[in-house]
Amino acid sequence: MTIVIICVTNCYMRTIMNISLPASLADEVRTEVSEGGYASVSEFIRKLVRDWKKAKAINDVLESEKEFRQGKGKVLRSLADLR
Repeated sequence: MTIVIICVTNCYMRTIMNISLPASLADEVRTEVSEGGYASVSEFIRKLVRDWKKAKAINDVLESEKEFRQGKGKVLRSLADLR
């Protein structure tokens, strides 16, 4: 019998960033990591960044809807209208 083991690794690169926090804020982060079920501070920060990006996208859509209601938008009837 032959056993084949295939190892799959994560293909995206990570970039290390160092941040500086006041001691009180660093303590809050460490507390949230331990109590909030996060595996690490990095995981917690990644979640914060994903949430920030999601909120930014929602705000962008809301702003676009507001501009459209103000008559600043354009109705696209085909892909050619994007040009």
